[in-house]
Amino acid sequence: MVITEVRIKLMEDNNERLQAFCSVTFDDAFVIRDLKIIEGTKGSFVAMPSRKLTDRCPQCGTKNHLRSRFCNHCGCRLNEERAMRDNDGRAKLHADIAHPINSGCRELVQGAVLKAFQDERDRAKQPGYTCRYDDYEGDYDASYAPIVSELPSSQRNGAVRSHAPHANGRGTHANLGQEAKAGQHRGDAREFGSGIF
Repeated sequence: MVITEVRIKLMEDNNERLQAFCSVTFDDAFVIRDLKIIEGTKGSFVAMPSRKLTDRCPQCGTKNHLRSRFCNHCGCRLNEERAMRDNDGRAKLHADIAHPINSGCRELVQGAVLKAFQDERDRAKQPGYTCRYDDYEGDYDASYAPIVSELPSSQRNGAVRSHAPHANGRGTHANLGQEAKAGQHRGDAREFGSGIF
């Protein structure tokens, strides 16, 4: 496995701990996006992409982020100490989506990312500097289309699909947005969070 490209998106506010976002390409074939470069007490380090952890409301069963004090669906008060804690007693609020499984790989990724970060900071001082981080959108769309077209027709229809209709029967996100703009929200006024878009 070889790191073939690292792209960096520098943060504009130099006073924040979050210094940059980055993406890493392996073997010119696989990209991991949204790694973060964070300024720590011992220097910059790379944080892997992660998602917020959730749990279910004991009253209605709806998923809520572990920092939520009230259920997003029924409004029930939630136990603020429900998150698991690490050895230092800190609440575990996020889980890595992708991460190295050994120290050698972690050092390889972190070394490549921090070198690219320093190079990007130097480039940013040059006139006419442009960030290349967001160029992946075009690369992804162009490379994904031929793959879908090569699938057997039985699999092609399911390769790119919209999600299922909403359980409340109010249609798609686009329809909800149009209804909200037109002031035609049909939800029950007593429903928790009704009228919020």
